[in-house]
Amino acid sequence: MSSAPPVRVPIVKAKVEAAPGQRIDWNAVPAPSGYVPGLGRGATGFTTRSDIGPARPGAGPGGDAPGKHDDGGQEQDVDNNKFDEFMGNDAGAFAGGVYDQDDREADEIWDAVDQFMDERRRERREKRLKEEIERYRAENPKITEQFADLKRKLADVAPEEWEGIPEIGDYTIKRKRQQSFAPVPDTLLSKAAAEKQTMKSIDPMAGLATPMGGTHSTISDLTAIGEGRGTVLGLKLDRMADSVTGQTVVDPKGYLTDLKSMTLKSDADIADIKKARLLLKSVIQTNPHHAPGWVAIARLEELAGNLGEARKLLQEACERCPKSEDVWLETSRMYAKQSRDNGKAVLARGVSQIPDSVRLWTAAAALESDKVAQLRVLKKALERIPYSVSLWKAAIELVDEDDAKVMLDRAVECCPNQVDLWLALAKLETYDNAKKVLNRARKALPAEASIWITAAQLEEANGNNDMVRKIVERALKALEGVGVVVSRDTWLGYAEQAERAGMPHCCRALVSVIACYHIDELDLEATLTGDAEEYLKRSPPCVEVARTLYSVALERFKAKEHIWRAAAQLEMQHGAAAQVEEVLKTAVKYCPTAEVLWLMGAKHKWRVGGDVEGARGILREAFEANPDSEEIWLAAFKLEFENNEVPRAKQLLARARAGSGAQYPRVWMKSAIVERELGNASEERSLLEEGTKRFPTFEKFYLMLGQLEERLRNVEAARAVYRRGLLHCMASLPLWVCAARLEESAGNVAKARAMLEQGRLKNPKSEELWLAAVRTEKRAGNEKAAEASLAKALQDCPTSGLLLSESIRMAPRPAQKAKSSDALKKNAADPYILATVADLFWRNRKVENARSWFKRSLTSDPKVGDHWAAWYRFELQFGTPETQASIMQQCIDSEPNRGEVWNRVAKNPKNAHDKPEAVLKKVAVEQAAAEKAAGDLRLELKEGLGGSSNGAGEAMES
Repeated sequence: MSSAPPVRVPIVKAKVEAAPGQRIDWNAVPAPSGYVPGLGRGATGFTTRSDIGPARPGAGPGGDAPGKHDDGGQEQDVDNNKFDEFMGNDAGAFAGGVYDQDDREADEIWDAVDQFMDERRRERREKRLKEEIERYRAENPKITEQFADLKRKLADVAPEEWEGIPEIGDYTIKRKRQQSFAPVPDTLLSKAAAEKQTMKSIDPMAGLATPMGGTHSTISDLTAIGEGRGTVLGLKLDRMADSVTGQTVVDPKGYLTDLKSMTLKSDADIADIKKARLLLKSVIQTNPHHAPGWVAIARLEELAGNLGEARKLLQEACERCPKSEDVWLETSRMYAKQSRDNGKAVLARGVSQIPDSVRLWTAAAALESDKVAQLRVLKKALERIPYSVSLWKAAIELVDEDDAKVMLDRAVECCPNQVDLWLALAKLETYDNAKKVLNRARKALPAEASIWITAAQLEEANGNNDMVRKIVERALKALEGVGVVVSRDTWLGYAEQAERAGMPHCCRALVSVIACYHIDELDLEATLTGDAEEYLKRSPPCVEVARTLYSVALERFKAKEHIWRAAAQLEMQHGAAAQVEEVLKTAVKYCPTAEVLWLMGAKHKWRVGGDVEGARGILREAFEANPDSEEIWLAAFKLEFENNEVPRAKQLLARARAGSGAQYPRVWMKSAIVERELGNASEERSLLEEGTKRFPTFEKFYLMLGQLEERLRNVEAARAVYRRGLLHCMASLPLWVCAARLEESAGNVAKARAMLEQGRLKNPKSEELWLAAVRTEKRAGNEKAAEASLAKALQDCPTSGLLLSESIRMAPRPAQKAKSSDALKKNAADPYILATVADLFWRNRKVENARSWFKRSLTSDPKVGDHWAAWYRFELQFGTPETQASIMQQCIDSEPNRGEVWNRVAKNPKNAHDKPEAVLKKVAVEQAAAEKAAGDLRLELKEGLGGSSNGAGEAMES
């Protein structure tokens, strides 16, 4: 058994110094750091109680243990001045503790826990803080906010009122300082006069005479010099004047231009120029071959007006830097200001020094005055630099088509990697020669896609549409074969360019080949439809690209109804009627249960083609595919009813009620409408009563039945119907409004007010009920109550467009602008507010502003018929017949179905069979009558404007 090797302990020799002759006490020498007794002999060491100390804290430096009580039993006072927030006081059980790694790790963990708990509560704390800040700002508004309405009223102050405001004077009661003046002594005045005296003449013998040409100057009178300058200036001005009195040949515009071109040099500018001159001179002296330094100092001298010095510096620069293009070009520009020949001479020297400089040859050609000379210079340049593309293009632009072919043929030989030159040559050649040129280009540039696309367009331009798709497919394979990374977006961009260039076949071929390229099957549907929608949003829309994308998507996903609908909408907006019918016919073949596609086909056949019988045939096929469809029953009814085939519509609905259509409430409602059209009040009542029994929560039955009783003057019966309806349909706002209007018409305004209040309790934050309450008070003549109700309504619904627009109308004329501004801040996209602002501009005769705001309103919500009627009336007054027809067509396309006046006119039994254009005109007439009754004279004023007022009046009456 082998013994363990001895442990070698490094011996640390302590440096001990002692006086000579004095013995060293080794017991008093401290042990070295890390010394363990006996470790060199194999002892492992141990720890005793004496090493770690007693269990209780020992005595401190003062001899008393911390926390020890004094004679009175009290704990000794602790020095709080030594208290630390982290470590605490230096007394207690942990006074002598050491802050080690474990303590640091524990503190980090607790800090992380605190941070996590703080993050959990942060959102709640920030929300509470935000609410407190908002509440404080609401309770303590700023001075500027308190006086905001008063500041707005300052805009209405007339100039006369501003001028009538008295000027503020100095009404202070402070003691004013008294100013005292003393007479100036005569001696001081005479001294000042002597200082201001100037010399009138110069003594020629005083040494200031300047010799010139061997003679001395004889001019010694400075006053005469000033008068001479004035005489010369007067002669120049007289020379510029015409013989006609009061006229001048000075061009005002040119004179101002000359003034602008003059550089006014102040003392600071001159000092800057001097500093720059010194700096640049040091540059060219330090490095005389630095071309930019020469150019910079020459331009500085030009700016300072020293053109001669600038040319001199540039001449030296040409000698110092003969291989710099910038120096020769700057020198040519400077000398060309003298004459074009001097500039040409400079460039001739330049090209002799740098014969391969394209910039010098191009500048030399630009200095020539005629095309022949320019072409001669460029040809000479091409002899020296045949590989310059810019020189070839500049030369080709100067020649006719035949010479261009020759030059392009030579250019593609010298620059075979320039695709632009190949394509330009192909466009100038005949069909056969163009194919040869493109084949040569394809061999020279096998990775260039534009050559293949040009070949496809060439085939389409010559009627070979079948070859287009083949060429595009070969192009994709060839490019992949040479390692080109084909980008789908780039190829779709090529397709867009082909569509813009009038190449639909090439566009379709590009899209169909690249549409599914490297697209995951799971993302294919969303990608194709998304790209189609994106290209339709372009300006102008890329219809052919979108159509092809939808076609590719439908080949993969034939049973997707939404893709068929999108494709049909595309054809309705941008295609022909035959294309729409073809798409819808194919759509119902693959999606026979899609009711919307059947209805779109029938509507297009009826509205666009005027083929009622064809629409009936489509609906019959739809019935066979969807025998229990409510939408198809109602579409068939609408087709017959709006074509004045009321008996057929009645018979159709009777069949529906006897069959599967009896389960649909709208079938019963349309049956009642037919009876109302025929004047059968008893049949209408019985159908509506049966409808309320079958469908007690369908609100329109109660509305129609109540209106029927009102037409028959049965007030009590109507009241009972509305009461019964509110029991079953408490959330129906039209029922509350109709019931309140019934009470108001019966003279019970208080009861109507109470009913509307009850409705608001059942349906809080209802803007329709608040508006009805405000208008009830207005009709009753309670203006103050109406304003109070409107204020409460805006507190309950602060962003309601209906209420904000009503507040603008109810405000006095000077305050309407401020009200409009506040309303737009609260809800800038509401169509009612936008239309009200447009109406204000209309009243102020700001035509373009009003037209813009009407457009914004109907862009926001095109379904509000009242706004279409208001815009139509505006165009009747200020627009042209073209704009009026445009508004009419846009209204018909939008098919509006909302609006207070619109619904009242459109749902009137007398207007049941009117077309949308007739309804629009009737709504406009009713709006005009209401405004005339309210005192708005816009319609009367328009007759005095001239122009199309008579035609507008005839259109309003028709």
